[in-house]
Amino acid sequence: MHLPGAKPTAPDPAGADDAHDLALLRRVAAADRSALEELYTRYHRRLARFLTRVTLRYELAEEIINDTLWIVWQSAGEFRGASRVSTWIVGIAYRRALKTMRHASVRPHATALDEPVELEDPADEVARRELVERALATLPLEQRLVLELTYYLGHSCEEIAAITDCPVNTVKTRMFHARRKLRQWLPDLSGQP
Repeated sequence: MHLPGAKPTAPDPAGADDAHDLALLRRVAAADRSALEELYTRYHRRLARFLTRVTLRYELAEEIINDTLWIVWQSAGEFRGASRVSTWIVGIAYRRALKTMRHASVRPHATALDEPVELEDPADEVARRELVERALATLPLEQRLVLELTYYLGHSCEEIAAITDCPVNTVKTRMFHARRKLRQWLPDLSGQP
């Protein structure tokens, strides 16, 4: 299933980005504020896209980003290299988002989908994206986040398992159920009549 507007990023085969991030993280662990500023610059856009899509509130996404980078500042020395630096940072953002949204009882507001919807003009990309957004917002938070991490941030199931601190099979199960629900709401996206 390909979600409209989703442009997963291909991992850097040479690992140059991760090596650079690791070097920055080591400098952050040594209390280098300019390294934290560079990490913030490198990750702000990616985290903002992810968190804004999840929370549907820019100001809440900004708060979570700031909390995330504060945790990175405090915990950089604890990074053990069991994952890519990006996986570790997105994992922190993921957990902060869950905590913030549960604590504030925030649930993305969406127009409920009472029955499957057909597009008047299947070629209308704007309408398709709006419909996908509405359908995504109806999913349970954990299922939506798995799809967001996969299709919009380009993480593998193994990376998502590290980010969400759950088994790979749980990630796959969440993805299976999310896709099944989306196929019910969006039959023309799944190729079914």
